[in-house]
Amino acid sequence: MSKTVMIVDDSASVRRVVGIALKGAGYTVIEGSDGRDALAKLTGQKVHLIISDVNMPNMDGISFLKAVKQLPAYRFTPVIMLTTESEESKKREGQAAGAKAWVVKPFQPEQLIGAVQRLCLP
Repeated sequence: MSKTVMIVDDSASVRRVVGIALKGAGYTVIEGSDGRDALAKLTGQKVHLIISDVNMPNMDGISFLKAVKQLPAYRFTPVIMLTTESEESKKREGQAAGAKAWVVKPFQPEQLIGAVQRLCLP
């Protein structure tokens, strides 16, 4: 059975690139265009991992991450932040909110898939 990964990014091209890499590695993909859109799509289905941007309209990635951690069904879902932000303060904020990994754009698809494979829930 394939595992499901949610990609949350306001850039359609980033969602496409990440989606192609994940699908190529055998994952099922759900997309959210920002934090609010992604939260609306978390309706109780099993999501093994979430990849989220930080800077997005409506609801940024850190706020989204905090909201996900409040949902009993997703409290333990690992989240990878995929972002242009490389500042230590942002990374610490992300880790404090529950991010398991921080991948800075531009990224290598292999690097991202490696992190996904390491962190995906069984």
